[in-house]
Amino acid sequence: MTQNPKENDFVEAAGFAAGGAAGAGVAATVGGMGLAVGGTAVAIGAAPVVAAGAVVGLAAYGLKKLFE
Repeated sequence: MTQNPKENDFVEAAGFAAGGAAGAGVAATVGGMGLAVGGTAVAIGAAPVVAAGAVVGLAAYGLKKLFE
């Protein structure tokens, strides 16, 4: 059974997003991160790192599709 091209694109995009979201491993390796600006500091947990990784993964997928 063959999938239609839209399903293949969705599966491929999901793979890129999951690959980018592997930043959870980076967050776990680096440990507690924070952002210090102007005498204040804010802790950055794993969730924003994973979300940023997913965005970067989807951006990579978009660039791949652009050059195809």
